[in-house]
Amino acid sequence: MSPARPVRRITALLFSGLLWGCSQLPSGESPIPVEPGAIAFLDTLQQRTFGYFWQLSDPRTGLTPDRAPTRSFASIAAVGFALSAYPVGAERGYVTRTQAADRVLTTLKFFWNAPQGPEPSGRTGHKGFFYHFLDMGTGTRFETVELSTIDTALLLGGALFCQMYFDGGGETEVAIRAYVDSIYGRVDWTWAQPRPPLVTMGWYPEQGFHHLDWRGYNEAMLLYVLALGSPTHPIGDGAWEAWSSTYTWGTFEGREQVGFAPLFGHQYSHVWIDFRGIRDAYMRGRGIDYFENARRATLSQRDYGARNPEGWRAYSDSIWGWTASDGPADATLTLDGRERRFFTYRARGISYNEVTDDGTIVPTAAGGSIPFAPRETIGALMAMRRTYGDPLFSTYGFLDAFNPTFLADVPLQHGRLVPGVAWFDTDYLGIDQGPILLMAENYRSELIWSYMRRHPAIIRGLRRAGFTGGWLDQAAPTP
Repeated sequence: MSPARPVRRITALLFSGLLWGCSQLPSGESPIPVEPGAIAFLDTLQQRTFGYFWQLSDPRTGLTPDRAPTRSFASIAAVGFALSAYPVGAERGYVTRTQAADRVLTTLKFFWNAPQGPEPSGRTGHKGFFYHFLDMGTGTRFETVELSTIDTALLLGGALFCQMYFDGGGETEVAIRAYVDSIYGRVDWTWAQPRPPLVTMGWYPEQGFHHLDWRGYNEAMLLYVLALGSPTHPIGDGAWEAWSSTYTWGTFEGREQVGFAPLFGHQYSHVWIDFRGIRDAYMRGRGIDYFENARRATLSQRDYGARNPEGWRAYSDSIWGWTASDGPADATLTLDGRERRFFTYRARGISYNEVTDDGTIVPTAAGGSIPFAPRETIGALMAMRRTYGDPLFSTYGFLDAFNPTFLADVPLQHGRLVPGVAWFDTDYLGIDQGPILLMAENYRSELIWSYMRRHPAIIRGLRRAGFTGGWLDQAAPTP
């Protein structure tokens, strides 16, 4: 442990304590009290959620299951969240720093040494990118999934954070930093531009590049920052301008914003990048930053829940939240004299440009938005736990989703029905657990943000994208 670390940790804890009296609101708005008991609740929530990554990731490879307890493949996005979770566990005392570093190094060694190449099977990735899902046993491509540019970016987000956090001189921590350099440097971002300046969504050995490119606004902000900031294969100028030129601007629940209906699109990039006070050309023109945009999207969902225009059961200003999740069934049913359509897995979301809502509420929608609107999100999570108890909040924190409207006695495709209460998912999802744990930590101590604000690739990528202001103007120059 470096001599500065205890001071940094104590400072963070003091800063965290000051924040509990009020939400982090834009300048000029009054502080709003956070619900009593929030500190104890977040302590429990974070420790249980950390357990998903620590207990369920394979200690031999570092691969993290997409979901549990249902047997599943590994998700490389979940691995990225797991890598970020291990320093949180070390800081919070769930594991030792040595244990966390060992797990990180095991994971990085696996991904560096795993076979790459264009063959359709027996490979983990190609051109430095990795397949979306990997077989938990072999670590190679699961069935015929795509080589995923965005999920590779989420994996890299976790790796780059570990590179900054594990800054000691011991053999393990030095190796962590070297492996991250190698893994990040191997990614050939320019290869993934069949239609430059945009980056493709993916690639298949059998059919080539995905027919769609990443266009805004969604979770791919991190992808473009990493591609622009690459020290070895950076994409060219104009990529961010092309990406942001596809945004749409509208008003939902009385708030102007760049729209994306599922909240994960507003959350994932913010896990690793502190967008407070920095702006690209688009946001300078709108007079806000991406953090404020995410706050508006979060509060718009809360207000939609309170208004409940479709009359779903249990929606309120404290029971709300919509993002990608499981659901009870693909079925159209008549309930209380009204025809209702339900779905299984779906990118649920609420915005001016899309409403995909079947009565299913997703806790990570609020949990991944904690820094944006602490009072509203923490209050919602606490209300969900109080109201539904163990069927919703158990071993690893919140299960994926629940639906109080779906009380029909029909065959379920997933989860279980508690008669008279709700349908509940029976799985935890890695891409749910990561944003809950990590955004709670960013709110409490700024742990991930504080390290990533100093990473040269993040600084370089943001500057090449045209961001200025705030902490970025104070950051060190990069080559």
